[in-house]
Amino acid sequence: PQIVVSVYGPDFFGNDVVRGYGAVHVPFTPGRHTRTIAMFVPESTSLLQKFTSWFTGRRPEFTDPRVVAQGEGREVTRVRSQGFVTISFNVM
Repeated sequence: PQIVVSVYGPDFFGNDVVRGYGAVHVPFTPGRHTRTIAMFVPESTSLLQKFTSWFTGRRPEFTDPRVVAQGEGREVTRVRSQGFVTISFNVM
């Protein structure tokens, strides 16, 4: 099993935009586990798309969160690293 994290926040215009996506596998062994998730955001592929997304305030984002957890099709997606999220598990 995996946990998919989608982080949203306000931009300059006050619109909620994606700040990052990430995924991590849930540990099976009992105990307390801490994992650091590398976050990323999709990037526009052309200069025109970048300008249009800046002008309209709509950045590229995934419509289906399962894309983050699957490796299929991600090799053609342009992304940019966007920091880290630390998550703690208490597994029984």
